[in-house]
Amino acid sequence: MLISELSRRSGVPIATIKYYLREGLLPPGEATAATRAEYDDLHLGRLRLIRALVEVGNLPLAAIRRILGAVDNEDLDVHGLLGTAQYALGPKVDPPEDEEWQETSDQVDAFLADLGWRVTSFAPARKMLTQALVTLRRLGMPAGADQLRPYAGAAETLAREEIGRIDTSAPRSALVEGVVVGTVLYEPVLIALCRLAQEHQSALRFAPPRS
Repeated sequence: MLISELSRRSGVPIATIKYYLREGLLPPGEATAATRAEYDDLHLGRLRLIRALVEVGNLPLAAIRRILGAVDNEDLDVHGLLGTAQYALGPKVDPPEDEEWQETSDQVDAFLADLGWRVTSFAPARKMLTQALVTLRRLGMPAGADQLRPYAGAAETLAREEIGRIDTSAPRSALVEGVVVGTVLYEPVLIALCRLAQEHQSALRFAPPRS
């Protein structure tokens, strides 16, 4: 297909496609003339992934380049590929250099070790959890291992279901797209369902019986 058809089928403007080509994010098409090239479904899939990273993941160019490099690196296993995509999504947390943060961070490390979870020391979600616990404690809310354990159990059950659905025979770009879209778009779904479940449980415990 020509670049005009690639644009039409992908929904990405021609000028943007040319920008991705210049930046090396999209591989060049097969040249058929000095100013003419043919593109195929692989280019279409790549554009779909880039679009998800930009529009859904809201990622900067450097992060997108890193993810695409992981997609193209066939020596990187699926775990490493998915981790590259998830870590690129952040969140970016700049920890303060204070005793409260360090103490809470150490407790998070101990809690994860107690769970037996295989998580890198530089996983962005470690800092995300630490930041949330610091804020909870400043507000006088309980935020220890006893409070976290039910959340961890529910999270592991959900993660097992999500990871179990991954089709490892799918193209690597599709795996990354699934991580980005799933992480960004399904997190609000999880929050919404949690709030609805809380309302339901509150009704069961506190609301008067239905007549």
